[in-house]
Amino acid sequence: MLDLDDAAALLRAGRVVVFPTETFFGVGCLATHAGAVDEVYRVKRRAHRLALPVIVGHVDQLAQVAAPMGPVAEGLARRFWPGPLSILLPAAPGVPEPLTGGTGRVAVRLTPHPAARELCLRAGGPLVASSANISGRPAVTRAVDLDPELLAEVAGVMDLPPAPPGGLPSTLVEVLDGVCCATGGCTGEGAPRLRVLRAGAVSAQALRDAGYALE
Repeated sequence: MLDLDDAAALLRAGRVVVFPTETFFGVGCLATHAGAVDEVYRVKRRAHRLALPVIVGHVDQLAQVAAPMGPVAEGLARRFWPGPLSILLPAAPGVPEPLTGGTGRVAVRLTPHPAARELCLRAGGPLVASSANISGRPAVTRAVDLDPELLAEVAGVMDLPPAPPGGLPSTLVEVLDGVCCATGGCTGEGAPRLRVLRAGAVSAQALRDAGYALE
């Protein structure tokens, strides 16, 4: 098993590792390393048209993978980050194309998992954080349940508390339009519209309660 420093060193070297997140165990790499991103697709046997999710350890790391957020995305981040809400944002210039699945956009969240956040910081950048499973197989919450086929293809596993709780994956949303007030709340006829691209741990009702209109 890897400690934080070992895992971070492997990530900086362009390797793929497994680590816990606030939902399930994730498998990932430095999101800015094109070769490592391709390796995550290979390890998971994931189609390249399916973009990979990204986590950051601090909002300052966003600029490495995403263009500056507009006011609606900023409001979402203030309300729901750190937490299991991924926001689809335009990719920053130079981001590896495989990371976006060719869409030019990247799904990012500020993870609340303390070990995952620290791993981002020690590795020096945002991390790909896809579920640590072969595509089509179940995601797992315990290191002992990780698929041996996947383990044979990664550089190591970091298993630090708290254990992933399982349940639903992170919610993925796309901002359609609208504006938010300075405090991050969204009200009135101009309430911003979101499209939920993947239902998950942040419920549709929680988004509506925060003042967002869903399509």
